[in-house]
Amino acid sequence: MGRLFSVALILLLGWLAAGAVRAGEALIRDRYRVEVRDNLRARKVHTQLEITRKILLVVIGLVALAGVLMTFDPLRRFGTGLLASAGLAGLILGLAAQRTLGNLLAGIQIALTQPIRLDDVVIVEGEWGWVEEVTLTYVVVRIWDLRRMVLPISWFIENPFQNWTRTSANILGTVFLHTDYTVPVDAVREELERILRESPHWDGEVWRLHVTDSGPRTMELRCLMSAADSPAAWELRCEVREKLLGWLQREHPKALPRIRAEVEDPVEGRSQDT
Repeated sequence: MGRLFSVALILLLGWLAAGAVRAGEALIRDRYRVEVRDNLRARKVHTQLEITRKILLVVIGLVALAGVLMTFDPLRRFGTGLLASAGLAGLILGLAAQRTLGNLLAGIQIALTQPIRLDDVVIVEGEWGWVEEVTLTYVVVRIWDLRRMVLPISWFIENPFQNWTRTSANILGTVFLHTDYTVPVDAVREELERILRESPHWDGEVWRLHVTDSGPRTMELRCLMSAADSPAAWELRCEVREKLLGWLQREHPKALPRIRAEVEDPVEGRSQDT
């Protein structure tokens, strides 16, 4: 009975410790809400909590298992060794499962340095999406079309990738238009400003219009605009592109790309522009 009581007590303490870890995590999460607009600090804290909780739960589980084993005389040596031979166990694990151990170490490194955080907007393997889940061994990226890309966490340490929200969620978006050389640039600039001021997706910070290139038949206009986050930037770019094209079609149809040709008049022997 005494041994069973000891086992039950150890398991109870382990369960209470795990519950305390989860309760502490929930308490801290409530203080840092990710639903607010500027949630950079909150996402940083949530990522650290996610990884720290998983590490602590693994440690609590190992300690509880070792404690249970040490209550049985034939297994006491094994339980003591489980607690005392961490260096040897680490060496064996390193030889037998180098990739898994590398992912675990990468998870700890990401928790400390945080090249990525929960809800960060990233481009990995040519795909654009949000960091949905960070574990000790892998990261789940939710692609814009709701697919999920699962990558080993060490990938983010060993490979270059784009993080659009590393320091701020605000982002700049661009829209390129190819128009005829007769386009009234100042009028396009005024229309762009009007569209942005009426759009709910513009954050009111930045907008510009520049002629960024010229070719044999068209010139390139670049519309630059800011948004609070990447989803808003995507919607804003689509809205601006659609409305500017519609405005050009209605107000300045001759400013759309055209092909010019010079045809010689066979009767009068002179050239005509068309």
